[in-house]
Amino acid sequence: MMDPTTDNAGNTGHRGDARASLEALRAEIAKAVVGQDPAVTGLVVALLCRGHVLLEGVPGVAKTLLVRALAAALELDTKRVQFTPDLMPSDVTGSLVYDARTAEFSFRPGPVFTNLLLADEINRTPPKTQSSLLEAMEERQVTVDGTPRPLPEPFLVAATQNPVEYEGTYPLPEAQLDRFLLKLTVPLPTRQDEIAVLTRHADGFNPRDLHAAGVRPVAGPAELDAARTAVAKTTVSPEITAYVVDICRATRESPSLTLGVSPRGATALLSTARAWAWLTGRDYVIPDDVKALALPTLRHRVQLRPEAEMEGVTADSVITAILTHVPVPR
Repeated sequence: MMDPTTDNAGNTGHRGDARASLEALRAEIAKAVVGQDPAVTGLVVALLCRGHVLLEGVPGVAKTLLVRALAAALELDTKRVQFTPDLMPSDVTGSLVYDARTAEFSFRPGPVFTNLLLADEINRTPPKTQSSLLEAMEERQVTVDGTPRPLPEPFLVAATQNPVEYEGTYPLPEAQLDRFLLKLTVPLPTRQDEIAVLTRHADGFNPRDLHAAGVRPVAGPAELDAARTAVAKTTVSPEITAYVVDICRATRESPSLTLGVSPRGATALLSTARAWAWLTGRDYVIPDDVKALALPTLRHRVQLRPEAEMEGVTADSVITAILTHVPVPR
């Protein structure tokens, strides 16, 4: 792999090599966000797989800043929608507006027409508005008045939700949860990371001014397209395919679950493992790639039995146990 600090023309920067460019994202985003490498990696994997991400964490752990920093480092357009109980579907997708001068209706695009859409607190809006994102997430288009309108490419929805405050919320239905490629938990920082955050703020860091923080584009749509092409060529052996299937089938047989992983979930796990293999420098998938992405890819696709939940069992603990029991291919 070429030196990530020079491109093919010898210029400084990270352009020129797709993997080096995406690896450089971590360092660039770290200028704004401290200690959230797993979430950064998850967002990059989702972009490579053309998927969407559900970010779960308490308020104040930099979920919004993380998405904004990613968009800045990738030179992509981003918009933010604050989901509230009175938000209408047209507030997200756009609507037809009457123009008195021409006596015609014209389409006014909503915030969904962007590259990275931050759907903040998605579970605070009613199901009707939540479902307005389903077509956009699955079909990459929005239909208004019978006319389909394609969304920009790349397109990623990064939705956030608070795991501890449920008053006035509308839990996402299973059908919509299944549309998210990954569910990433954004934890509270470690003591050392929190000291680093406060030190930055004491030194004048302004989270609303990423340019002043030094965040610069290190990749763009061209590098992302090249990376996706390379990921699609990553080899998956029949043994790895069978391993993914065995893991997902084991969730359907678990006594702790009422709902296991669907075939769509199995496809998602294979896709994310492939992207992770490529990011780590290999052109083939190994069992460790599958294990590394199993939790974020599957945790939101299973449903616990009430009695298991009361005993303190979590989706993560069930999936982790399954990973220890399913035979690993050699």
